[in-house]
Amino acid sequence: MFNHLNRIQTFIAVVDCGSFTRAAERLFISKAMASIHVKSLEEALKVQLLIRNSRSIVLTEAGEALYRDFCEIFVNIQSSLENVSDSHRSLSGALNITSTPEFGEQYIIPLIGDFCQLHPNLGINFYADSSLKDLVSDRLDLAIRLGTLRDSELKSRKLASYDILLVASPQWLEKNPLRSIKDLNAAPWIANSNLRTPTQWTLCHKDGASTDIRAIAKYYSNSSTAIKSMAIAGLGIAILPEWMVRKEREEGKLIQLFADYSLPAQAITIVYAGDHRIRLKCRVFIEFLIKKIKI
Repeated sequence: MFNHLNRIQTFIAVVDCGSFTRAAERLFISKAMASIHVKSLEEALKVQLLIRNSRSIVLTEAGEALYRDFCEIFVNIQSSLENVSDSHRSLSGALNITSTPEFGEQYIIPLIGDFCQLHPNLGINFYADSSLKDLVSDRLDLAIRLGTLRDSELKSRKLASYDILLVASPQWLEKNPLRSIKDLNAAPWIANSNLRTPTQWTLCHKDGASTDIRAIAKYYSNSSTAIKSMAIAGLGIAILPEWMVRKEREEGKLIQLFADYSLPAQAITIVYAGDHRIRLKCRVFIEFLIKKIKI
């Protein structure tokens, strides 16, 4: 069993690194030994895991299944070992987190400084990304995401929630007056390409009535910052977090449309892989964010 675990660890390193040479360097073994480990694993399982050529390696279907299953197993093993160790000393090592660029810059990065003062032996690696990556294979501990999560298999905790607003520039509104909520369907929208249905929403009036909007996007972007700039430039209507357009509304660069209507509140969620064996440093950071994040 121990030999198999060593071989599987080598196999995972080869896949992560993309070559036997780099995997051997990571594991402090020779390239020949790395090759022997993978070949021995294939012989023991009686199935090919990798297709090798002079330029690259490709996972077989069996290799993909083994890689997916054991990545999480090794993460859980590492988590258990770290939890035992961390329970007897201060938090240390590295915590890899990701967030959307805009939310990270405004809310997460300022809090990282406070967190590191509490835990000076713990390093934080922050990655700005709007997509929800494979946390296991990308070696990410935590991902902070806004809105509805698509992958229900991931474990998550809600940190907070925020409002989203319909906005446009005063210059655009002067040229394109909106007399009715239904006019939104025919207006040009600036849509967020990260969303599955970025121009389909249900707006609720303060008296309780609701209206469905099924608009058509004329412009797209995967960046909320870019969408805000496009709206300010007078390209059309956008839906953006209230916290992102607070300053622009105060300065008159953007105007909230149909203020008597509200859009569904959006969740701020922190996502992690694994189960109850979540690492202690992750738990501590999550609890810190729950207390500190104020929208």
